[in-house]
Amino acid sequence: MTYKRIEDYGLIGNMHTAALVGNDGSIDWLCLPFFDSPAIFNSILDDDKGGRFSISAVDAVDNRQIYFPETNILITRFGSDHSAAQVTDFMPGHEEHDPAGDPWTGDSGDICCSDSKVIRLVHGVLGKTNMRMECTPAFEFAGTGHQVERTSNGVVFTSDAGQKLSLTANCEFDIENGSAFANFALDHGESIAFVLEQLESSSATPTSFTADEADEQFKETVEFWRDWVSKCTYQGRWREEVIRSLLALKLLTFSPTGAIIAAPTASLPEEIGGERNWDYRYCWIRDAALTIDAFMRMGYVDEARGFMRWLGSRTRESNGSSDSPLQIMYGIRGEHQLEEKTLDHLSGYRDSQPVRIGNGAYDQFQLDIYGELMESVYIYNRHGWPISYDMWMSLSGILDWVAGNWQRPDEGIWEVRGGRKHFVHSKLMAWNALAKGLKLADERSFPANRDLWISARDEIFHEIMDKGWNEEIQSFTQSYGSSVVDAALLQLLNIGVLSPRDPRMISTLKRIEETLVRDSLVYRYDPEESLDGLSGTEGTFTMCTFWLAESYTRAGRLDDARFLFERMIGYASPLGLFAEETGPTGDMLGNFPQAFTHLALINSAFILNRALDQQQS
Repeated sequence: MTYKRIEDYGLIGNMHTAALVGNDGSIDWLCLPFFDSPAIFNSILDDDKGGRFSISAVDAVDNRQIYFPETNILITRFGSDHSAAQVTDFMPGHEEHDPAGDPWTGDSGDICCSDSKVIRLVHGVLGKTNMRMECTPAFEFAGTGHQVERTSNGVVFTSDAGQKLSLTANCEFDIENGSAFANFALDHGESIAFVLEQLESSSATPTSFTADEADEQFKETVEFWRDWVSKCTYQGRWREEVIRSLLALKLLTFSPTGAIIAAPTASLPEEIGGERNWDYRYCWIRDAALTIDAFMRMGYVDEARGFMRWLGSRTRESNGSSDSPLQIMYGIRGEHQLEEKTLDHLSGYRDSQPVRIGNGAYDQFQLDIYGELMESVYIYNRHGWPISYDMWMSLSGILDWVAGNWQRPDEGIWEVRGGRKHFVHSKLMAWNALAKGLKLADERSFPANRDLWISARDEIFHEIMDKGWNEEIQSFTQSYGSSVVDAALLQLLNIGVLSPRDPRMISTLKRIEETLVRDSLVYRYDPEESLDGLSGTEGTFTMCTFWLAESYTRAGRLDDARFLFERMIGYASPLGLFAEETGPTGDMLGNFPQAFTHLALINSAFILNRALDQQQS
């Protein structure tokens, strides 16, 4: 087998974990039982030894994937001249929302791993189709061996560390070299169900479904997702794209704690053969806060409450550092240590090494996270649920800290590994934190250190205008004293610091267009001009194109905004998903699917649709 394109995968999940399913019917990435667990199938990071769970038609000459409408249920269809079959892949979703109480002080309770089941319902559609199943786990990122034994209705794989994985189906299994195989034929209308799950103990009984029982699970899962989609308040021009993005973001939530991960994958490269390969299976304060903004715009308050519960736990604990009151990222349960390791035994996606798990950026200092955090809290308080006194007191302490520490250099939104700088975007978001804190205090008449916050807010503004502006190139720059621009400067307009008619904003936007935009695709910055401590280059940053579309909208350039937005939609995968970056030939790069990209699509669609409606009225 060879590596598939990143865009040739679909995502299924249950808000505990998620799996990538290729358009050839192969599950090439799955961590059980949780997002951050070691991968059991990870052939996307090593096609030879990474392990996979594949179901395909032996004689297929055509295969394609679709999502069952308004769900995260994936259907892979196989066809030949005389037969056709399909595999329906899903993970039943289970979650509960407590509408009572203060989410800031709530407890996530026990986290159970027994609900993570992958159900693969294989169905004969036309004629007689010969099917083949292969299940080859590679426990601990292919770092440990395993044994396999038959059971009454399937097989059980047991790793050398004792982890147990069961696979059941109403068919005959063959065992060879640690793999399980099955060859079976389906006539029109016949079905068979495969159930994969991790067993919590040696005495646990593997789950087994008949085809009819699996079909009932399918219908319940359809109802679960359609009920969730029905809460969406967006009825605009790009509803299909927005719904798919919302469904993707929902799959990236860890429902037991409310954490929202950046992506479900690790070490998919930002450059084929390059070293920019990171583990995104964690909760970034920035990404999660912006995701909550997107959810709130679309009418999803429960997800916001869940994240506020997670965030409240982070503010009540000490991270053992005087550097800042919050880390930039945590584990999905709130873990502080995310030690970064390289897995040298894996070759990486298309030989892109190193393969990294964990993320060494967890102890970076990034000032901007407080601006995104306060933006989400402000929106939550206004459109979701009024925040409590305890929540406000925690936030006001953070704002006191921002007022006293905004002058410090940091690693910035892009997590550079070449040393701290005075990034303009970081100062901008420190300004936003204080500005939104003051607005919230005024609207709720909360006690606040107003003099301190106002003084710091105004000082930041003056310094951005002075030190962040380069008179020679007539543009704001990435950092003080720099002569290069950064797509993050678009946030000067998008969060309302500068008017779209401000000459400085007009010329900065022009500079970004001239230096970072290529055929409607936007680089976040130029690594050759702005050294970031890493070698190589990267693709265009998909989120930044949606940022630019939003900037055009706010500047009144609606034709440009719509053209740019709809061209970017054309770069989506066949299933409507986006990775972190887009390569020079339109191929996807980086972890997939990425929350940052999908939340930017949602926000851009919302703002642009509203502006177009106003133009027509």
